[in-house]
Amino acid sequence: MEGEFFQGNYRPQFSGHQTFPLRYGWLKKAYDEVADTENDSDNKYVFLDDKAIARFGVGKNMVSSIRHWGVATGVLNEERGCPVIKTTDLGTLLFGEIGLDPYMEHPASLWLIHWQLVARREKTTWFWAFNFYSNLSFDRDRIVYGIKRLANEQNWQRAGLTTITNDVACFIRTYVSRQPSARVGNDDAHESPLTELGLIKAVGKWGEFRFVRGPKPTLGNGVFTYALLDFWSRYSKETTSLSFEAISHAPGSPGRVFLLSETEIVNRLAELDKLTKGKLRWSETAGLKQVMRTAEGKLENRHSYIGSDYT
Repeated sequence: MEGEFFQGNYRPQFSGHQTFPLRYGWLKKAYDEVADTENDSDNKYVFLDDKAIARFGVGKNMVSSIRHWGVATGVLNEERGCPVIKTTDLGTLLFGEIGLDPYMEHPASLWLIHWQLVARREKTTWFWAFNFYSNLSFDRDRIVYGIKRLANEQNWQRAGLTTITNDVACFIRTYVSRQPSARVGNDDAHESPLTELGLIKAVGKWGEFRFVRGPKPTLGNGVFTYALLDFWSRYSKETTSLSFEAISHAPGSPGRVFLLSETEIVNRLAELDKLTKGKLRWSETAGLKQVMRTAEGKLENRHSYIGSDYT
């Protein structure tokens, strides 16, 4: 089943972050610099020229990492072969002049960024770990060798053991704060905003972890609805119904990405009619559990529901 989602022209991604997980303030910085220059004929100099270090106030490798995370989270769009990096609708929604949350102080923003990283297959380790790893508990080696086995099956190039190991280490640090010590200061211990989501917890000694499945009280129904429609647009774009099984268990689904129980998913789906003013409706008819959408429930309008979580 894994291979179905990584075949064809799939290009695995295990690098680009320079081993630095996403940090506070990086997406806002990336958005602002690109927004100021995206009318230039070639604005990649923002991340590449000699002034980039001073522009972002970090070292050269971190500048590359900022660029990587801007694109990976969907805040920026960088097409292959195109000399211009552009901002996106999502980036403007969050970080624009009248953005909902320029400094990512609201949990809804963190859930959105998490969704962007995990619901799409572009970030190979992130997608595989949340959508295909079957156990709740894990250590680094289990994730590394699971992905390495997939890489061997798919004959991926540039997917060596060291490269995958470094990517998995970055993945874990994205979601789990390292304990402060003489070698790890407080700044490094809390470097990624996504640690606030509590999706992965360290258990026992450092090196053992657990996915935290169950209710997510800080996840608003606006972001959940956005995620549902975003998943729908990739899973079954032309259909007017989507099964509960797909919403709960399919790779890239809200149930998988947000680690929600079936009960929690049902409770949220029951709120769709009210939130969307009838455009989406939860149905349990004749034992068939599914979400129905009307002609007005357009998948491309999914961004319109996000703002309800910020009011």
